Amino acid sequence: MNKAYLCVLVAGLLPYVCTMVAKWNFQKFDNHNPREWLAQQTGFRARGNAAQANSFEAFAFFAAGVIIATLAQVDASRIDLYAMVFVAARVGFIVCYVADKASLRSLCWLLGLLSVVGLFAAALGF
Repeated sequence: MNKAYLCVLVAGLLPYVCTMVAKWNFQKFDNHNPREWLAQQTGFRARGNAAQANSFEAFAFFAAGVIIATLAQVDASRIDLYAMVFVAARVGFIVCYVADKASLRSLCWLLGLLSVVGLFAAALGF
């Protein structure tokens, strides 16, 4: 179970990794209006910012899945497996997003989503 909890921590930190990518080298970075500055970016910076937003969006569903599966007393090794698959898929998603590999990115996104659905299915007894 500790692996799943560690995965929740890692997944919670992934958006901040994306932020660092989006702000890489801080070229003319405007710390007074960072959101406006990010909205004007192109290329890998814009994709890093989009990956950040998507990572924040995916986090709550994943964390809830781990918590609900834990409360439902799903086998810890099963929760750990789904959690590790989620984190691996999200790392792949971020790498593919920044590298502009759209089809592979979508596959990683789907794998992450299915791992969360797996957590909920396990909690429901499937």
